[in-house]
Amino acid sequence: MKFADFPQSVIDENVDYTVKEITNIIKKYGPRESGNENCLAAQKHIKKEMDTFCDETSFESYKMAPKAFLHWTKIVSALIILAVVVCGVLVFTSIISFFLAQCIVGGVIFIGLFITVMEFLMYKRFMDPLYKKVEGHNLLGVRKPRGEVKRRIVISGHIDAAYEWRHIYYGKKSPLMLILMGWTIGGAVISFIIAVISITANFVDMGAFGEFMLDYSYLFHFLTALAMITLFLFIDFKTISPGANDNLTGTYAAVTALRMLDMAGVDFENTEVCAMITDGEEAGLRGCKQWAKDHYDEYVNSGVETAVLCVDTLTDLEYLNVYNRDMTGTVKHDEKFSQLVMDSAVEAGHDDLKFANVFFGSSDAAAFTQAGITATCLAAMDPAPADYYHNRRDNYDRLVPEAIKTGFEVILSTIFNFDEKGLN
Repeated sequence: MKFADFPQSVIDENVDYTVKEITNIIKKYGPRESGNENCLAAQKHIKKEMDTFCDETSFESYKMAPKAFLHWTKIVSALIILAVVVCGVLVFTSIISFFLAQCIVGGVIFIGLFITVMEFLMYKRFMDPLYKKVEGHNLLGVRKPRGEVKRRIVISGHIDAAYEWRHIYYGKKSPLMLILMGWTIGGAVISFIIAVISITANFVDMGAFGEFMLDYSYLFHFLTALAMITLFLFIDFKTISPGANDNLTGTYAAVTALRMLDMAGVDFENTEVCAMITDGEEAGLRGCKQWAKDHYDEYVNSGVETAVLCVDTLTDLEYLNVYNRDMTGTVKHDEKFSQLVMDSAVEAGHDDLKFANVFFGSSDAAAFTQAGITATCLAAMDPAPADYYHNRRDNYDRLVPEAIKTGFEVILSTIFNFDEKGLN
């Protein structure tokens, strides 16, 4: 079967099903912090549904530290504020030298920037040893082909929701988020450079510039400390986004991909279709990182051509794109698979998609690509970012059925094309 022959009524019915199910999940199971009991309860609810149209469903558990990914914002900001203020007071009272103060402040800021790069830019599990571990779960549903498995396509979405980002909730559509984060990160970088220059000026004659840096550069550190107050307040760990769009839309894109094939009576000869519902994406891609590690041989060395399409937020239709670059632009997804998704979108009647870059943050697809597994990402969210992103506005009243439907059509078309053509 080709996408053009797929019954439109099945897609429409599953869009309605998705809206109802997302509403039900949010009302029934409450806040879904990464690794908490609500996440698992929601996954069990979904498993019960998938048991009716999958050949197999199964859970895999792993350990993660939910707060490690973003709680460093409070630690780093507090340490920098403390270093700047205390050293400033000690210099003013002549207890320590200006040179020593610059060494301390520069060192603390360097450590803060290093943690930021390791956690938020590279998504390393750098801070995890310092935090309490909980048990997370990944759920997999499988529709087997009639014959030998020669190809496997996995549609993936994450079930967990984010801690609230105050900058976006209170700033709404204003550039407050970008301004404050630019001030925070930019200020820290400049402060570190100033500290290095000021330390160097103690040993190297830099003329009037060196004198100026020695006399006045510390004042900039106070501006950086002020910016760190906004970083300290950035995450509200007591408030969890409902996660209707980010990412129950992606979750149900995976679920309904299999449900729609079942309803239309589609059975492939050699292509296995899987729905993966991960936990821990909002905790730094922890669920997908673990899955990619545990299933690398199966997905890469088994002789079964495998590709993973991660779906993350189907809401802002004008921004529905194939995100072939990820993790703040540092990860490039598989070129052939990204092009297959793009071509499939065109075949489904949606020729306005573009290749795009997740320029701030990351999707689960990056964890697979980093592990050497073929993957790419499909998403539809205003990168400004959207006013519902990671805050309490991301509720079921903000769902956009048209965007969900368009995403479903692209996914179905991709599945049919992958079955027919594969990547090689």
